[in-house]
Amino acid sequence: QVQLQESGGGSVQAGGSLRLSCLASGYTHDGQYCLGWFRQVPGKERQPVASIHSDGKTTYADSVQGRFTISHDSAENTLYLQMNTLKPADTAMYYCAAESPTYCSVTYPQFGTYYGRGTQVTVSS
Repeated sequence: QVQLQESGGGSVQAGGSLRLSCLASGYTHDGQYCLGWFRQVPGKERQPVASIHSDGKTTYADSVQGRFTISHDSAENTLYLQMNTLKPADTAMYYCAAESPTYCSVTYPQFGTYYGRGTQVTVSS
């Protein structure tokens, strides 16, 4: 059973940084995994923002490329999202997600078969 629990959201001014964490369990299959983050604002579709495969490959949405960094600590079973140079447009609920390794990319529209309860990120101008 996949379990994902996010933490680290909050309010920050534009230009600031936040680091999200996600304690994950049950997400590996035959030694492989795909984890990531998507965000969502009310009334809009979810937007995958970053993914990481067990082979080390990462993908990012164009809107966060160069500002966000996804990483995974296998020993701690924890996924991270370091968010720098935050913008008001980054304001959203952020969800930690697990996906089939076959579809491990932010370009997969349905990214996030399993996800946690989310953590709110608010960026003020």
